Amino acid sequence: MRTTREIPILLVIALAIALGIKTFLVQPFVIPSGSMEQTIRIDDRVLVDKLSPWVGWQPSRGEVVVFKDPGGWMAGDPFLEATEYPPVIREARAVLSWVGLLPEGDGEHLIKRVIAIGGDTVVCCDADGLITINDTPLREPYLHPGNAPSTLPFEVTVPEGRVFVLGDHRSRSQDSRFYLNDPGQGTVPLDRVVGRAVVIAWPFDHWTTLNGVEAFVAVPDP
Repeated sequence: MRTTREIPILLVIALAIALGIKTFLVQPFVIPSGSMEQTIRIDDRVLVDKLSPWVGWQPSRGEVVVFKDPGGWMAGDPFLEATEYPPVIREARAVLSWVGLLPEGDGEHLIKRVIAIGGDTVVCCDADGLITINDTPLREPYLHPGNAPSTLPFEVTVPEGRVFVLGDHRSRSQDSRFYLNDPGQGTVPLDRVVGRAVVIAWPFDHWTTLNGVEAFVAVPDP
């Protein structure tokens, strides 16, 4: 009888711990599209650092970030591969994701790489076909093989408090380039950024930390 009484209490404690970890420390996300290939593949599980934003972290150029849809990005993404579940399973998965026992799916979050931060002027492209930031060419080793930095021309001066983001698989990424006519010219407000993706946790054979800031070391301040 004592064990029977203790099980619900232990379950409540476990759920509370899981929810606290997801809210304040780290949250898993499952990747529903190929916009970040080959760095991050479809169905990879990534862990996102949610503690740093609480202590003043702001995204840097080259970091991979997860952010909430700034407005209509997911609805207009032809490359998003959503999985359909029966209603009961869908609701159960939503509850388990909410408490942190399942990775967050494709509900309202996107994952991209920060290319430019507030004050930067980002342009595509120079005579060599490279994106420039503050007049400095950017060589991007993380690009999907065979992809050009961009086939869409643009010139954006990023407002303060926002970031300009692109997917590594440029030919399959619906990113800042496609929303240049929106307020903010396709940039994402910092208050929509959930955190920095730090590691691919699953599958094990694809485990790796996520970085890319080295490509940006030569970029000067605006």
